[in-house]
Amino acid sequence: MAVSIFSMSVVALMVMLGGSIADTRYAKNKIIAEYLAQEGIEYMRNIRDTYVLYAATGQTGWNSFVSRVTNSSCHNANGCYFDDSSLNYGNPSQPMINISLTSCSGSCPELRYDTSSGKYGYSTGNNSGFTRRITAELINNEVKISSRVSWTYRSGTYNITLSETLFNWIE
Repeated sequence: MAVSIFSMSVVALMVMLGGSIADTRYAKNKIIAEYLAQEGIEYMRNIRDTYVLYAATGQTGWNSFVSRVTNSSCHNANGCYFDDSSLNYGNPSQPMINISLTSCSGSCPELRYDTSSGKYGYSTGNNSGFTRRITAELINNEVKISSRVSWTYRSGTYNITLSETLFNWIE
């Protein structure tokens, strides 16, 4: 009798432990997705700031930024992604404006995780299971940037969308 009670207790503990591990994995993926979504917005903000700060006038830079995002694939329903792997951050000649914004054309490519650098990107590393889609919408004289990160875990597909409105702060 004591052995069966002990066995049932151990089995119940193992079931609870398995559920806790699964919950921890989901929470980890959600945190990573939130950081990747925020990173997408930060890159777009950095592109805006680079255009505005390095143009002949702030308004010229803002106009160039608006033109770039509204004439890019980010301004359609499929959205876009950016790959910064070719940028030389050591070169001070405005590397952010050289980021290519590539159309997702249906679905965006999966981000890869480089274990040696700890970075997510598209050129090196292992498939991470996360995809990021950036969209830009012109509203009056503001640009609304949305960054959506999706991932699959167990039998479900999850996503996190963060958005921010970028203003012409030089006015």
